[in-house]
Amino acid sequence: MPRVEAGALRALLVDVVAACGSAPEEAEEVAAHLLEANLQGHDSHGIMLLPRYVQHVREGKLVPNVAPRAERQDASLAVFDGGRGYGQRVGRIAMDWAIGAARDNGMAVMGLKDVHHLGRIGTYGEQAAAAGMISLHFVNGVSGPGAVAPFGGSDGRLSTNPVCIAIPGTPPLVLDFATSAIALGKCRVAFNAGLPVPEGALVDAKGRPTTDPGVLYRDEPRGALRSFGAHKGYGLAMMCEILAGALLGGHTARHGHPADRGIVNAWLAIVLDPGRFRDLGAFRDEVEGIVADLKASPPADPEAPVLVAGEKERLTKATRLADGIPVDPTTWGNLVAAAESLGLTRIPKAA
Repeated sequence: MPRVEAGALRALLVDVVAACGSAPEEAEEVAAHLLEANLQGHDSHGIMLLPRYVQHVREGKLVPNVAPRAERQDASLAVFDGGRGYGQRVGRIAMDWAIGAARDNGMAVMGLKDVHHLGRIGTYGEQAAAAGMISLHFVNGVSGPGAVAPFGGSDGRLSTNPVCIAIPGTPPLVLDFATSAIALGKCRVAFNAGLPVPEGALVDAKGRPTTDPGVLYRDEPRGALRSFGAHKGYGLAMMCEILAGALLGGHTARHGHPADRGIVNAWLAIVLDPGRFRDLGAFRDEVEGIVADLKASPPADPEAPVLVAGEKERLTKATRLADGIPVDPTTWGNLVAAAESLGLTRIPKAA
């Protein structure tokens, strides 16, 4: 698969976001977030998304240069409206507030609604962990008809509603996962590359298992993603829909609601200062001991040692910084077309 050097790719992303009207700081922030997703191996949340963002700006579904507006703000609880702004910037600002409130009060609860795509939720877990905070995140998303079938169902009723839990440390532990068997964007990556998805991830419109991602993008009626872990992932997805979309007064995927709104996320974050619960040094020692104990388990496959949350991403990032970021031809062609449609000519080569 062709590869692109990270620095050259970041420069292109900055140019595209800026050409859509974003101020330099926002363009840098959005570009850095998307690139980091690719570097960590989450291509579904990286540069593949940018052509869609460009389209949404043109359609008025994504608004550049928006800051979150507080609808309610107490000492340790706030609800913000994202104004359909770039989630990568609006979300960072909202998380900054939550970190500061947790530092002052021991904990904080932050809600953000009506924001465009937040991107990789692990980013905000990393942000909190870098500040020494524990964080828990529940997100729902609405971007057209639902893509994930309820357990026992056969059509899309939910989004891939992610959950993230992050623990500070050196390095931090960042557990970040979609409640679907795989992220929707990973299906798009597979479809673009002409590859199958893992077994158990998809059903066609008749509820039959399939590995063909085209059932989501080519077929009518559409197929649907399955939840991970059968009823368990489905239950978590439903709770994200309630804790984020319903609780905050944001959009939900419930049938009957308008579907063509671009990408709309709602997000409930809980941030805890671990030093308020026990001696911080003792907590860190215990976390390190747990990690060491888990990693000491003899691997079933000698070539695949036991990893902990966030470790695979760090290993992938090191490889991609050294070797370049793999980009399938369809994704690269879409990105180049979006850049050229904005009048950009400084486009790196994928080799």
